[in-house]
Amino acid sequence: MIHKANSSLYDCIIIGYGPTGATLANLLGLCGLKVMVLEREAQAYHLPRAVHFDDETMRVFQTVGIAEELSKKIRVNIGMRFVDPEGTLLLDWPRPQEIGPHGWYASYRFHQPDLEHILRKALGRYENVETRSNSEVFSVKDQDDNAIVYFKDLTTGKKDSVNTKYVVGCDGARSFLRYCMETEMENLGFNERWLVIDALLKKPMPELGDHTVQFCNPKRPTTYCRSPGDRRRWEIKLQDHEDENEITNLENVWELLKTWITSNDAEIERKAVYTFSSSIAKKWKLGRLLLAGDAAHLTPPFMGQGMCAGIRDVANLAWKIALCSKDAKDDSLLHSYQSERSPHVKAYIETAIHLGGLINRADNTKALKAALPNQDGSARMKSIAPKIGESLKAGSSEHRGKLFPQLRLSDSRLMDDASGYSPVLLIKEDINSYNLNLPTGLIVISSESEKEVTACLQNMGTDAVLIRPDRYILGTAKTKEELNDLLSFPMPSPLHRK
Repeated sequence: MIHKANSSLYDCIIIGYGPTGATLANLLGLCGLKVMVLEREAQAYHLPRAVHFDDETMRVFQTVGIAEELSKKIRVNIGMRFVDPEGTLLLDWPRPQEIGPHGWYASYRFHQPDLEHILRKALGRYENVETRSNSEVFSVKDQDDNAIVYFKDLTTGKKDSVNTKYVVGCDGARSFLRYCMETEMENLGFNERWLVIDALLKKPMPELGDHTVQFCNPKRPTTYCRSPGDRRRWEIKLQDHEDENEITNLENVWELLKTWITSNDAEIERKAVYTFSSSIAKKWKLGRLLLAGDAAHLTPPFMGQGMCAGIRDVANLAWKIALCSKDAKDDSLLHSYQSERSPHVKAYIETAIHLGGLINRADNTKALKAALPNQDGSARMKSIAPKIGESLKAGSSEHRGKLFPQLRLSDSRLMDDASGYSPVLLIKEDINSYNLNLPTGLIVISSESEKEVTACLQNMGTDAVLIRPDRYILGTAKTKEELNDLLSFPMPSPLHRK
């Protein structure tokens, strides 16, 4: 028996309570939306999975108010090195050890259970967000004006249902919501089995080093990761003939690790075989159903961008849901979600595939040129910063779609702390001189009082820039007419500020 759907209409139901789902719930909580999170498992997974995130991701964590607490649990990543079987350095990718333009370090190592605990605790601030563990979704019905989500309490066996304006599947690579949407995954050509081993050191081993190291050995490609505290990770490619059950036998695991550590040095916390793959869902939105994170795309781990991509998804999506939930008859803004995010994440996936090719190739000289070529044929390695896909059009297009840096204001606050998850207008001079009808509550920062705004606008060659809640540039303006056009675009009023 299924109980009648809850007559109380939710703004959004989130399926999945990992980092992507929990971040989306926090963002929607900031927006004041009524939200329910449904999670099949009884509690957060206690073992490591994702181990890296970047400065853009940290800005989102800053927005939801967990950056300070999270900073106590993470480690600044110093970079990645590629070495051949003899240990010769093929390629160095150092990461800056100073605060960058986005207000944070460029690269971090973390322990996923720590992050999930902090994200879940943060949700306790919102009476408008409800979470239900041990709740398995078994059906979703999309209707014209709402959707119904059917789920089962795995503790009691009770079946229930709830009405909602939108459903977001943050339910991983085997997404049930993606199955309900009947959308296929576009295979981008990378599928390899790798053994992932997480170990806890019993004693200090500085000889392992603090860099991430890619051992470019075609016979046994391996990645070593320096995680926070005593945690270390190895990812080792399996050969075609190797059996997954045999390779995860503890004796075989130690045999694979003997180059670096023995059982006297560490204990194995986790060992599991994963298929590293590359794919993107062909459809991210169907009616009131949407996909985010691994449900929408999968990437090889060589850039450490898997979780980051999911966090970018929900930062892009939450403010759009907030606007569209107020006007349930017009959700056209949500059509920009896939068109903006899909090409962006594809750029990261393709770069990760190139790196995977370098790690696997026998001829590393040719591999370097094939994977990371300069015009002169030499190899290079640097972070990428692609624009989001062209979709929402307002104001001048020159800078549209770029991630905007986080300025330090004259009162020492970071810009995102002053704005929260809201749009921000930076303008060359006093806004009153333009005699504009500003949207209610728009946050305006003028160059009259902020030197960094002056320098930034001069560098961009514009008089005004409108920044979306996800920190990407909506457009720029040099004249009153262009500025009026820019401000006519629907944007949410301030949702949260510290």
